[in-house]
Amino acid sequence: MTAKPEILKLTKVASSRLFHIEAMDLRFSNGVERRYERLRTGGQGAVMIVAINAHDEVLLVREYAAGLEEYVLTLPKGLIDPGEDAATAANRELQEEAGFGARRISHVRQLTAAPNYMGHRLEVMLAEDLYPNKLEGDEPEPLDVVPWPLSGLNELFEQREFSEGRAIAALCLVQQRLARTASADS
Repeated sequence: MTAKPEILKLTKVASSRLFHIEAMDLRFSNGVERRYERLRTGGQGAVMIVAINAHDEVLLVREYAAGLEEYVLTLPKGLIDPGEDAATAANRELQEEAGFGARRISHVRQLTAAPNYMGHRLEVMLAEDLYPNKLEGDEPEPLDVVPWPLSGLNELFEQREFSEGRAIAALCLVQQRLARTASADS
């Protein structure tokens, strides 16, 4: 395996409330030097929750996506606050965004998005044994909660409104996990 490049210099290019843009001057093991730019995110990372209710439906939320300038259907998600672990953050976000808590939360997998340009890590969490409980969140408007049958995920994947790659990946991972569990139980 090739050695990691040596970081020669990090320069802050710009920053906002959520992101910091850095220029990275690197020297690779073959001597080539190159400048990269990346979005550096701070904090503890984020969670995305696949919440399954007693009717074998996954809870989706419809929210405004500023990057696309339209409403999208996606999974509940949010940042892990200081002092929280991923399971605690997932349960809090689920209550804030979908109005349900979960008695069982398990880690599915960590995902990254555009790792050549961002250091963002997302923990996919499976929430089961749900109960109604609403917490006040930081959303500017109430989110629509859309239950979708697990048996109809292929139809969901074809919906134009459901296009977020991380949400599609999270559902595929959970679908695989549930299929393995079902075959082990039979």
